[in-house]
Amino acid sequence: MPHAAQSADADTVDAVTAELDSALRGGPFHVALRAAIAARGLPLQRVQHHLSRHGVKVGVTSLSYWQQGARRPQRPESLRAVRALEEILQLPEESLIRLLSDTGGRMPAQRPAVRSYRAQVEASGVLGRLLDELGHPAPDAALHSLALHERVRIGARRELTARESHHIVRAGRDGVDRFVAVHHGDPGCVPARTAVHALENCRTGRVRTHHGTGVLVTELLFDTRLRAGDTYLFRYRFEDGTGDVSREYLRGFGAAGGQYALEVRFDAAALPVRCHRFTQHSAAAPRGGLRDLAMSGPHRSVHLVEARVRPGLLGIGWDWE
Repeated sequence: MPHAAQSADADTVDAVTAELDSALRGGPFHVALRAAIAARGLPLQRVQHHLSRHGVKVGVTSLSYWQQGARRPQRPESLRAVRALEEILQLPEESLIRLLSDTGGRMPAQRPAVRSYRAQVEASGVLGRLLDELGHPAPDAALHSLALHERVRIGARRELTARESHHIVRAGRDGVDRFVAVHHGDPGCVPARTAVHALENCRTGRVRTHHGTGVLVTELLFDTRLRAGDTYLFRYRFEDGTGDVSREYLRGFGAAGGQYALEVRFDAAALPVRCHRFTQHSAAAPRGGLRDLAMSGPHRSVHLVEARVRPGLLGIGWDWE
């Protein structure tokens, strides 16, 4: 019965993943830690070994007490261990630390959930179906990105209000006359209420949305048919404002490409306490390349610039009080 065994294994993995996602959203800390350790299948001795490689010393007994809820990490060395555990257990940055920030051990009700790995996988599947409906196997298979500059605006309610993109592309074959743009809103968003504006050298074509995942796909029609090797500049904007509190913006790249610049601007009435950049090899991989970003300028913004992007995910995250 190999197929039945594989199905049972898959069901077990799904159950463990669902338990971990739920614990990271609502806590308390010890339940989330226990679920994360179980999801990775690591004995406590192995966890301790990984911590020592990060330069952090924590006893197996302390780890056991933490995941039982008998004790909570409080000392600076213990908090260093918790941050190291987030990397070791391949968790989103700050996901465990946030659960310790509330005295009751639970995340505040108004704090939005980090978009889980499962949610990203579901969105990827939906995106594939929407692209099939439009007759496009991939959003930019016929166009090679030379440069992409994006500006994201965060409003007074801490929501993503708009995202503007300025592309410079080169046609990979004759006859290319459109680009498929994708918007993945924050949890709670209503993609059907998201407006698409073709700003420069393009006009809006067909639009498809999926409410459950917050995915919107739209055609941007060019004013000409490109020949192989031709370059083209175009600009468009998504106006959203329908989602819950926003905590990050990330962009996925399927192949190496040209320059990428991302700027995030914050409303004066809602400024984060900390901003940072990050990279991921895939949605399932731990985050790396972490670096704090200082807010500057009259526009209250942070930014990153990559001279040449590599496959994977790249983005900016921020923390609210």
